[in-house]
Amino acid sequence: MITEKPPAVEAENITFKADDGTALRGWHFPPRSSVSGNAPIIVLHHGFSGVKEFYLDNYASLFAHAGLGVLVYDPRGFGDSDGRVRNEIDPFQQIADFRDAITFAMTLPRADSKRIGAWGSSYGGGVAIQATAIDSRIQCVVAQIPFLSGGAVWSHMPPEVRDQLARLFSAERSERAAGKSPMTMPVVSQDPTKTPCVLPTKEAWEWCTEAGKRAPKWRNEVTVRSFEMVSSFEPAAYIDRIAPRPFMMIGAVHDDLIPIGIAQQVFDRAQGPKEFVKLACGHFGAYQNEPFTQSASAARDWFVKHLRDAV
Repeated sequence: MITEKPPAVEAENITFKADDGTALRGWHFPPRSSVSGNAPIIVLHHGFSGVKEFYLDNYASLFAHAGLGVLVYDPRGFGDSDGRVRNEIDPFQQIADFRDAITFAMTLPRADSKRIGAWGSSYGGGVAIQATAIDSRIQCVVAQIPFLSGGAVWSHMPPEVRDQLARLFSAERSERAAGKSPMTMPVVSQDPTKTPCVLPTKEAWEWCTEAGKRAPKWRNEVTVRSFEMVSSFEPAAYIDRIAPRPFMMIGAVHDDLIPIGIAQQVFDRAQGPKEFVKLACGHFGAYQNEPFTQSASAARDWFVKHLRDAV
């Protein structure tokens, strides 16, 4: 277990194209190792509306110091990446783009195309789980505080809230069909009772407000359709398809967005080599301070054991 962060690794700006030609942009962190030859490559994906500047450089730098190459990129429509519709989150498109990122990562200098890892956090944890389940090129996965079931989120909403959202989704589709711009809603708000948002917790507001200072291109908004598509995203349904590849889940004991009890139930269904790391923090605590040290170190050690040293 490390006690402090190592010096930052200088990243290289990269651009690659998804299957439909959309340009996605991010960073490549070359492996820092005295050992010559190719090294594993880890592809990172952030959470709901998250961009690479939201502390992913800290994870990438730590992994790189362990002799792992890392690819970080902004999802389409966010940050530096292109996208026909800005600030729209389509989980199925994100999975497709993640697989295109894997294809690109295989071409990076010193990348070993047979030792590919996936790491995702929050919503991106769900992307990493489902992408790993359907893409045999990924040999190891870590899902940090992962989104697991849109259906579970939907079913826990009061009936009146579901009815209100259903009317909103219908109105938004009608406006798009009429040629109007997509309707948007905040990701977070200081008072969700007055301004409805996607992540309606105090911790979410405080963290996004602070993290936003590191990311000038981040916007506190997503399309209404993004929220609608969340309800059809079911990474938990794919958990059985990860084995026999190594799977690590990292949960937060005080998570008020993704209860750790639900995460435990999903983790228990996974087969093959696996480990569940529990952090003594809330959902967003994993990105900083001691919980970050614990989470990032555990993920690093998992990739080192199952990718770097498994030759």
